[in-house]
Amino acid sequence: MAELRRAYGAAPWHLALLAGCLTVAGWVALRLAGEPTAGRMLLWFVGAAVAHDLVLFPAYAAADRALGRADRSLRNHVRVPALGSALLFLIYLPGVLGLGDGTYAAATGLAPEPLLGRWLALSTGFFAVSALLYAARRPWRRR
Repeated sequence: MAELRRAYGAAPWHLALLAGCLTVAGWVALRLAGEPTAGRMLLWFVGAAVAHDLVLFPAYAAADRALGRADRSLRNHVRVPALGSALLFLIYLPGVLGLGDGTYAAATGLAPEPLLGRWLALSTGFFAVSALLYAARRPWRRR
C-alpha cells in the first residue's frame, strides 16, 4: 500500500473514487454520443467552463479577497448565503432574467414573473438568517 501511495501520490481510496467518476463520465458520454443535440450540449459545457474560469472565478476570488481582512467567522457568514443565492440564480437564470417565458409557461403551466421576486426574497432571507446567526454567535466568541 505504501508503494502504491508513493507512486500514485494519494490514498488508494482516492484512486478508486477517481476510477468510479471516470466510469460514470464515460457512461454519460456514451449515452450522449447518439443524441442529435450532443454538439450543442458540448458547446454549452465548454462555454460554461470558459465563462467560469475567465469571468466568474476572478470575480468571486476578488470578492473573497476583499473579505480577507475580516475575521474567519464573518467571511463564512457571507460566503454561505452568497453561494446559496448564486446557485439558485444559476438554476433559475432564464426565469429570473425573464428569458424563455413561453417555454417556462408551456412546460409548467405557471407564469415566470414571480421568479425574480422569489429569488430576491430567498437571497435576502439567506443573508438575514446568516446575519442573525453571526450576531447571536458573536457575544459567545468574546468570552
